[in-house]
Amino acid sequence: MAASCVALAALSLCLPLLLLVAWKRWRRGRAARHVAVVVLGDVGRSPRMQYHALSLAKRGFSVTLLGFCNSKPREELLQSDRIQIVGLTELQRLTVGPHILQYGVKVVFQAVHLLWRLMCREPAAYIFLQNPPGLPAIAVCWFVGCLCGSKLVIDWHNYGYSIMGLVHGPSHPLVLLAKWYEKLCGRLSHLNLCVTNAMREDLAGNWGIKAVTVYDKPASFFKETPLDLQHQLFMKLGRTYSVFRARPGPLDPATERSAFTEQDPRSGTVMHLHGRPALLVSSTSWTEDEDFSILLAALESKGPLKEHYSRLLSQKRFRHIQVCTPWLEAEDYPLLLGSADLGVCLHKSSSGLDLPMKVVDMFGCCLPVCAVNFPCLHELVKHEENGLVFEDSEELAVQLQMLLSEFPDPAGKLSQFRVNLRESERLRWDESWKQTVLPLLMDT
Repeated sequence: MAASCVALAALSLCLPLLLLVAWKRWRRGRAARHVAVVVLGDVGRSPRMQYHALSLAKRGFSVTLLGFCNSKPREELLQSDRIQIVGLTELQRLTVGPHILQYGVKVVFQAVHLLWRLMCREPAAYIFLQNPPGLPAIAVCWFVGCLCGSKLVIDWHNYGYSIMGLVHGPSHPLVLLAKWYEKLCGRLSHLNLCVTNAMREDLAGNWGIKAVTVYDKPASFFKETPLDLQHQLFMKLGRTYSVFRARPGPLDPATERSAFTEQDPRSGTVMHLHGRPALLVSSTSWTEDEDFSILLAALESKGPLKEHYSRLLSQKRFRHIQVCTPWLEAEDYPLLLGSADLGVCLHKSSSGLDLPMKVVDMFGCCLPVCAVNFPCLHELVKHEENGLVFEDSEELAVQLQMLLSEFPDPAGKLSQFRVNLRESERLRWDESWKQTVLPLLMDT
C-alpha cells in the first residue's frame, strides 16, 4: 500500500512535465538513424549490449547508450564519435522500512529517472533494451516508444524472475509479480532477440512471444595472445599478484621471468618457462547462479558472494595449486583468456535457457573449457570436441587430472581440443550481427 502511494505521488508530480517534453520531442519527429541502447545495469559488465552499440555505430547509426557507469566499458565505445554514453543514477537500497516498500521506492525511482533520461535525448528510431533487468525498464521504454514513435527491441538474455527466484524462492510474491510483469510487458515489443534456440521456443510456447535467436559471438579482440604480450601481461599482473611472479632461485639477473614465461636478454625472444604450471581460468561475477565451491572441491581432491568464497579459499591448504582472484581491466581480460591453458565455467543458468558468454569469449581465444552441465549447454559446448561437460566436483576433478597430468604434452587431449577450436569456423560478433540483426532492422 505504501509503495503504491509513493508511486502515485511521483507520477502525479512528473507526468505533466514529461508530457510537455514528449510533445516537444514528437513535433521534432524521430531520428531515423538514431538508436537508444538501454541497460538498467552496469554498462561495463554488459558486453552484449556494448557489442550492439558498436555494430549499430559501424552501420551508420548514432547511438545513445544508457546505463550505470560502475566499471569502464570497451575503449572502442569511448573513442567512437557515434556513441554517447549517458549515465543512469543507481539508487542505493534503503535500510529502513519493510522490504516491499524498499523495493517499491527503488522501482519508482528507476522508472521516473529512466523516463526522464530517455525523453531528454534525441528521439530514437529503435530502443534496444537488455532483459533482465526488465522491471521497470520494459514498461518505460514501451511508453517512450509510444510517445516518440520508437520501435522497442528486447534482447532476452535470461528471465528476471528466475534470477530473483534464486534469492527469494520461486513462490515469493515479488518473484510471481516479476514473472507476471515480464510476461505481460514482454509482448509489447516490436522485435525480440534471444540467446538460445531453447529460449526462443520457451518464449513462443509459454509466453506467446516470437523471438529471433542471436547467439553470443566473441568480439574480434578475443583471440590467442602472442607470447610477447603474454609475458608483458604476466609481468604487469606480477606487480600486484604474487602468483604471477617467478619463483625464487638462482636466476640470471639479466633474464626477465614471470611464473610462466621468460625473455632472452640478448634477442628479446619470449619463451614458455620450462616446467611452468598450467594456467586455469574461471571467469565469474560472484553471483548465485555460479557455485564456485564445485571448483574448490575439485581442486582440493586434485591436490556479490566473493567474500564467502574468499573465506573458503583462505581455509584451503593446497600443495601444488595457487589461487588468485584478480580484478582485471577490460583490455587485460581477453589477453588473460588468450594466455590461459584451460577454462572452467560454473554457470548453471537460473532459467536453464541462456548460455554463458564467458565460454563464448574463451572459445574466441581457442581456450578449451570444462563446463558444468545444464539444459541447452549443448548449443555451445560439444563434449569431447571443444571441451568437457561435468555434473559435479568429483567428475570435474577427474577431468582436471586427465587433462593436466601430462601438461604441456602437445599430443594430449587438452592440446587436441585447442586444435579443434582453431580449425572450427566461428563467426565473430559483428559479422554474425550483420547477418542476423541488421536485416531485421531494415525490414521494420
